[in-house]
Amino acid sequence: MNKLYFGDNLEIMQKYIKDESVDLIYLDPPFNSDRAYNVIFKDKTGKKSASQIQAFEDTWYWKEETQDAFDEIMNGSYSAELKDMMRSFVEFMGRSNLMAYLTMMAIRLTEMHRILKSTGSIYLHCDPTASHYIKILMDHIFDIKNFRNEIIWRRSQPKSHIKNRFSNSHDVILTYTKSQSAYFKPLYIAHDPEYLKKFYKYIEEGTGRRYKLGDLTNPNKNRPNLTYEFPPGSGNIRVWRWTKERMLKAWKDGRVILQPNSKIIREKGYLDEMSGSSVTDLWSDIEHLHGSHNESMGYPTQKPVALLERIIESSSEEGGMVLDPFCGCGTAIAAAEKLGRNWIGIDITFLAIALIKKRINDHFPDAKFEVIGEPRSLEDARALFNQSPFQFESWAVSLMGGQPFKSTGGGDTGIDGFLYFHDIHKKYYPIIIEVKGGKYQPKDIRALKAVMDRENAPLGVLIALHKPTGGMEKEAAALGKWEVPGTNRKCPVLQIVTIEELFAGKDLRLPDTSSTLKKAKREIREKEKQQKFL
Repeated sequence: MNKLYFGDNLEIMQKYIKDESVDLIYLDPPFNSDRAYNVIFKDKTGKKSASQIQAFEDTWYWKEETQDAFDEIMNGSYSAELKDMMRSFVEFMGRSNLMAYLTMMAIRLTEMHRILKSTGSIYLHCDPTASHYIKILMDHIFDIKNFRNEIIWRRSQPKSHIKNRFSNSHDVILTYTKSQSAYFKPLYIAHDPEYLKKFYKYIEEGTGRRYKLGDLTNPNKNRPNLTYEFPPGSGNIRVWRWTKERMLKAWKDGRVILQPNSKIIREKGYLDEMSGSSVTDLWSDIEHLHGSHNESMGYPTQKPVALLERIIESSSEEGGMVLDPFCGCGTAIAAAEKLGRNWIGIDITFLAIALIKKRINDHFPDAKFEVIGEPRSLEDARALFNQSPFQFESWAVSLMGGQPFKSTGGGDTGIDGFLYFHDIHKKYYPIIIEVKGGKYQPKDIRALKAVMDRENAPLGVLIALHKPTGGMEKEAAALGKWEVPGTNRKCPVLQIVTIEELFAGKDLRLPDTSSTLKKAKREIREKEKQQKFL
């Protein structure tokens, strides 16, 4: 079954993924660019709201876990060459952010090599700033002879100003295989119209078929078996591309053109017999996503489905296993499901897990997958709260399909998440979500109501890990009900729900909030397309 894991991908790979069990790995790891990426949720007027959550921090710092990873490489059962390489790196880089990035990637890439099948491939999406360092690592871990491509994906919208340099307009995708016997399927795209005008400029009389003329002489002049007279009796002896038998048959079939008053002989190449232009290592035909694109989910580093489809189609077969260990909003997962591959996704934030669950369920309602690592019991929820209160808050908000929230200005705003709904006039309203895992009392209800008033939110929900006190329930009930404009529906102004009740499927008395998380463009499985066509 397809699996979606919450947790550190290193631990997940070590614990759950067997040797040589994956056909294709695609990864787009957060890169060391000294900035934090944030998912910016817009309010329903289209303006940026205060609702902002850090999806991941796009910076690797040298910290205790980095030192632990470095020590594991130095003292573990890793190759002497990798140890020497990492030792050399740290000698001239020091314990810098870039060195932290390379350390954390080295130990993970080693695990990926272990789980990749001998016929498998890996595509690593990275920034040109560090691609050369990553390539050195991959040359060692996957073997330099298994390097396949440095793919350049050109953006349609360049980044940065041009005051002191050319604009950045591409990403790098490094491609390696596990062995020389890796699976690969050549892909083709439609010919450029200007190319057709220039090369396929002839139209065959009678059939109307478009064709080009190609040279039939052989550039290698030392080929005795391909040296003969053609046409027979002409005295035109040359080294040809084809054998004499093939040349005579092509001439008989009308595929060989003899130029009048010339010894030049050419081949007819019909456009309708060509698959198209072969895909090269320069990808300029796939548009970079922007905010108005119908695929966009607001995730900062989201990649277009077409990009992942190309990778998956070329380097895995139907039914193969695809792994994305930094799966973000799940584009690789969605593309794998669409193309009939099995998949494994791993991410360390509950925001990503919530987005992927919604995305797959929206696009493929019958998809079968298991989520591993998120709490499934009250005991699990308590353990998560003790381990990471912030992740607990994000997970609790995701249980209601809400947008997690983290203030970028620091401090506790009293908001852990939002839901949105609209009235019959399409006017949108926010619902404030607050999550409480520790002790709480009636004054917390009054504090939440003050936040609701500040944010002009008519409704609020308090998600509680423990059973609320009777005083809290009385405070909430005293706030009364609010009528949704244009309807006869009245909802409690503030509701309290426990984690245990959410596990049990309790429905809160709320308006329809299904539009809270942005829904990406609907995808259809390739098999379903074919069945519809037939």
